[in-house]
Amino acid sequence: MSSHHATILVCDDDRLVLITLASALKNAGYDVIEADNGDDAILLARQHRPDLALLDIRMDGKSGLDVASYLRDYVGTPFMFLSAFSDDAFIAKAREFGALDYLVKPIDIELIAPAVAQAMRAARERESRSPMVPGQPAPVSHEDSEAVRLVAVGILMERFRLTREMAEQRLMALARQASRQESQYAQELVRSIDSINAVASSPAIR
Repeated sequence: MSSHHATILVCDDDRLVLITLASALKNAGYDVIEADNGDDAILLARQHRPDLALLDIRMDGKSGLDVASYLRDYVGTPFMFLSAFSDDAFIAKAREFGALDYLVKPIDIELIAPAVAQAMRAARERESRSPMVPGQPAPVSHEDSEAVRLVAVGILMERFRLTREMAEQRLMALARQASRQESQYAQELVRSIDSINAVASSPAIR
């Protein structure tokens, strides 16, 4: 079994599908991060910076499109879609959205690893044409402000051991104290945590 030394984020709210996909990718030598909802997928992507995301389009709560939008515009993680919809118009829309590939359910498990490998090659080619500067995420677009807010809420929940409701209230209060809109303060909070993490991981201070 070969080792690809690449990390794949798999997100599907069907636990059986999630486990099956993760198992196939692990057997192919990939490191796999699993999420069964869009909010967790965004948090895990920010934490682990996976090389590729495999996202179910139709999920309760945040859809795969919501997660992909955030990954594309803020994290820079390339992605593929999974869906039971197979009409050409829907597939074309997914590709226009920026997907490297589109896999139709039910998926032949033997095709997962080759499809991921092909998507990884396409991602490397895309990056070579327009490389991202490490540590400089793309600006957050207006439609991603809610995703950023949820990340900020997650940070407050983790740092202060708060419930989600309490963390949302804390975010609102902090934004008012700073005379900022909540979405603006959330972006500043998330970026400040990124800066702290970057400093903490610097070889110079190890």
